[in-house]
Amino acid sequence: MKSPFTGKKMSVQKEFRTLTFRKEKFKILFHFYKCEDTGEQFEDEAFAQLNYNQVLNQYRYKNSIPFPDQIVEIREKYGVSAARMSEILGFGVNSYRQYESGEVPCVSNARLIQLAEDPHEFGKLVDMCHSLNKKQKEKYRKKVQIILEEQKEYKQERYLETYFQGMCFPGPYTGYKKPDMTKFTEMIIFFAEKVKPWKTKLNKLLFYADFGMHKETGFSISGFPYKAIPMGPVPNNYNGLFEYICNKGDIIVETKTFSDEGTGELFLSGTNKTFNEELFTLKELEVLENVSRMFKDISTKKIIELSHQEKAWVDNQNNKSFIDYIYGFDLMHYPD
Repeated sequence: MKSPFTGKKMSVQKEFRTLTFRKEKFKILFHFYKCEDTGEQFEDEAFAQLNYNQVLNQYRYKNSIPFPDQIVEIREKYGVSAARMSEILGFGVNSYRQYESGEVPCVSNARLIQLAEDPHEFGKLVDMCHSLNKKQKEKYRKKVQIILEEQKEYKQERYLETYFQGMCFPGPYTGYKKPDMTKFTEMIIFFAEKVKPWKTKLNKLLFYADFGMHKETGFSISGFPYKAIPMGPVPNNYNGLFEYICNKGDIIVETKTFSDEGTGELFLSGTNKTFNEELFTLKELEVLENVSRMFKDISTKKIIELSHQEKAWVDNQNNKSFIDYIYGFDLMHYPD
């Protein structure tokens, strides 16, 4: 960004500041441009949104308020339109649509939305909704029963996914996204198609994609937590995760033996599975492409060395700790 005063390119600055939202104070890493000649500070649209996202993310996390994608997910589970969902919850139509678009609900409305996530409670809300006729109520009761039966049928699979995801509510260790097994799997498929990485390199590609996305937007892509281990940052429970995804047939892992270095696992896309870009936003796709392009021809050994230079690993490797996504703002080797 160029200075409106001098026309010279301004430097990017970051500093911790305390901002207020709904009478609560939150400390964020504030991003801005600085004109070196005048000392004036500026935000462009991207930095303004990034700074705002950080405040809202902390507010939602502190008050256990669902994020927009969670609100949409709850509604879509029942096959209900936004207008109908607002009737069932007792909200105004415009208010509910704004919640799905990013407006932060008040705490009481947030609790009601979260209550509706439970099929039993959603059924009770349907029964209490006077604007629905008998036929409509019966339709939603049947949908609730179908969901309950599916939950029983896939109980073991849901348990495994919850175990691998580790953390269910969006927060600082998930990049303020609910862990999404489907998107995480698709990220692996993307890199398997584009890079054909060994397992250790794949871990770093996933790290740079998720933390790079957070660096630019304040959100991760997959919502998965990462830990710092001797080989660099890795998704939590990565071995079990990869085995689970491989057993579903979405990826192929070829094990190769090396005479001097043991064995290695090469990740390839499954024969009947291709990357589904429709699950991702344009920004997420841009980040995936950037990471693929930058690291495609870099060896596994080199990408480990690069990851060891990242503050995210340096500060957390001694205790093999979970990595707060705020370290995304400190990435040295993510393409700007």
